[in-house]
Amino acid sequence: MFTLKYLAAGAAIIALTATVSAQAPKFGQPIAPADIAPWDISIGPDGAGLPPGRGTAAQGEAVYAAKCQACHGEKGAGRPNDRLVGGKGTLEAGKAPVKTVGSYWPYATTLFDYIRRAMPFQESKSLTNDEAYAVAAYILNLNEIIGKDDVLDAQSLPNVRMPNRDGFILFPRSPK
Repeated sequence: MFTLKYLAAGAAIIALTATVSAQAPKFGQPIAPADIAPWDISIGPDGAGLPPGRGTAAQGEAVYAAKCQACHGEKGAGRPNDRLVGGKGTLEAGKAPVKTVGSYWPYATTLFDYIRRAMPFQESKSLTNDEAYAVAAYILNLNEIIGKDDVLDAQSLPNVRMPNRDGFILFPRSPK
């Protein structure tokens, strides 16, 4: 008898839940792939999805001076925001780490991704692909990773070997 009472109560709760969820408001609408595309621009370590365009450090110097220097200082020295250059060898045990693009970042492709998606801070996503490649090349050149006349593009950028590439352990994403 006791069990029957609880079973009946459970069935009533399930029926009520089904009724309430059927009457729930229907907000929003499905989003079309074309509406997602402008925001689906993340570039991973392998460089998949890099856009067309190209740039050199020489070209990036002017873009950096005009759009980046106010926040990241002359030649990436920092102030008022993050330092982008230097710190080579500071990730060793017993040293105070200086985490910059040149000392800490494991992939040049993610530098490009961040510049293109989030910089400059007040006008994110305002750089052209050529400007983003050029600024990435300039920062990599300041860190002595690539030469001043080396061209960065969708083919060359994934091949840039960052000094701290092996300083991270990758965890593959598990399927959902």
